[in-house]
Amino acid sequence: MRIAVTGATGHLGGLVIDSLLERGVAAADLVAIVRNEQKAADLAAKGITLGVASYEDEAALTAALEGVDRLVLVSGSEVGQRLVQHTNIINAAKAAGVKFIAYTSLLNLDSSKLGLAPEHAGTEKLLTESGIDHAVLRNGWYWENFASALDSGKAVGKFFGAAGDAKVSGAARRDYAEAAAVVIASENQAGKVYELAGAPALTYPEIAEAAGQVLGKEVTYEDQSVDEYTATLEGFGMPADMAAMFAGMDPIIAEGALYSESTDLQDLIGRPSTTAADALSA
Repeated sequence: MRIAVTGATGHLGGLVIDSLLERGVAAADLVAIVRNEQKAADLAAKGITLGVASYEDEAALTAALEGVDRLVLVSGSEVGQRLVQHTNIINAAKAAGVKFIAYTSLLNLDSSKLGLAPEHAGTEKLLTESGIDHAVLRNGWYWENFASALDSGKAVGKFFGAAGDAKVSGAARRDYAEAAAVVIASENQAGKVYELAGAPALTYPEIAEAAGQVLGKEVTYEDQSVDEYTATLEGFGMPADMAAMFAGMDPIIAEGALYSESTDLQDLIGRPSTTAADALSA
């Protein structure tokens, strides 16, 4: 069985590759889909085949996927461009004869109001229409997304946000990668939809406490308006458009967009999900 992983030099894709190797999948049975061959030199050194193709080049993607049986489609990182990119990958997979795809989607997608949701919903629809057997991995938030709490905590002893009493069912990026590896390497996964949520869920004040554990000092949460939080993020060096996007998500997160009581993640990986403090310390 030959398995390919897109975005293999990215954070999540690279961890999926690592997890597959740890599970005993031979390097010779792996294909790393990458944009930049030089960045993937360490993967090639392990004996992993490189498929060099950008998400925009359907022909190159098709060539890279020739002979592949199963594909982990790691969602692209370019918000606003992902549906076109994912269309190219799914078309290429169909042309190359890929038999199964596991796609990294978004927690609570059926009800999510997050701005990230439409592209994920569109991709899930494309997968259904493609006729390719597939499973959907609806990933929750990465604890690593709250690394800003370490920066602001170190600087001023504060973690800022605009999420009120939101609860986030986060986990480490490695947890989600391991779940993807389990699914792609297992049989009878077609049609499965996994809501992948970490436990226990944490409030923003509890995330601040986790940051404080890592830093060895007290870090407290300061709840702000969306405009105030946007300005705070910009003050810490985040580009204005990105700051507005992140701050704008917090009121939606406060409505429960990133909270779930699903145990799918723990069931797949066979262990508790990683704590926020451990993920942030890494």
